[in-house]
Formats: sequence, C-alpha cells, structure tokens
Amino acid sequence: MYRNNLYKRYCQESMTVYCIQEPPGTADGNPKYNVMKALSFGEVKFLLTERAQLVYSAGSLINKLRKLLKDFNDEDFLLLVGDPAIIAATSALVADINHGKFKVLKWDRIAGKYYPLSINLYQKEDKDYE
Repeated sequence: MYRNNLYKRYCQESMTVYCIQEPPGTADGNPKYNVMKALSFGEVKFLLTERAQLVYSAGSLINKLRKLLKDFNDEDFLLLVGDPAIIAATSALVADINHGKFKVLKWDRIAGKYYPLSINLYQKEDKDYE
C-alpha cells in the first residue's frame, strides 16, 4: 500500500496541468470559476491570459504556445479553458508535439470534480463510436 501511495505522489509531482487560459475575471481578482481542483492531477500552469484572442493570424500565438508546451509529455494534462479557437489550436499543437496523444481534464458539474480523458489520434478501434 505504501509503495502505491508513494508512486501516486511521485506521478502527481511530475505531472503538469496546462490551463490554456486564465478563467474570466482573473485580471480583476475575481475569477468566474476556480480551477484549483485540478491540482490533484499536478501543478497548474496558465499558458495565456484571459484576454488572449485568436483573431486573424495564428502564427505568433502558435509560436508562443509551442515554446510554453515544449516539455509536454504523456503524464501531463490540458485544462480546456478559454477561447474555443485557442483551445482547438492548442490541442492540435499538443497532439503534434506528443505523437497524437494527450490527456484532458473534463469537469463534471454534478460530481464537482475533474475526470481525466485520454485522446490518441492514431488509436485504431474496430467499433464505430456511437
């Protein structure tokens, strides 16, 4: 039992939760929602401010995200917060960096906690998704 707890603690200390954008209201000191429950999955790092937007050209934003996510690996998570276009770009970038695999945290309002989801773009399944 001790060994399992020690391993779990090691994994949590080595994992990072990359929150794509700060929650709305963060700049005013009153975030709309609290993402700190994600700490149970690792250290939370915010990639972009709440005011970041993807408007005409994604080039500079992609370059910035690529630098911030250069160490992303199988143990890390994305917390999908913010502008949907930035979320899509970040997910595509992480998939590119990590050979089509990444994990996200999905919030369950009823349970009041995050659930981890694994995504593998190259996974082959015999069954059709329904």
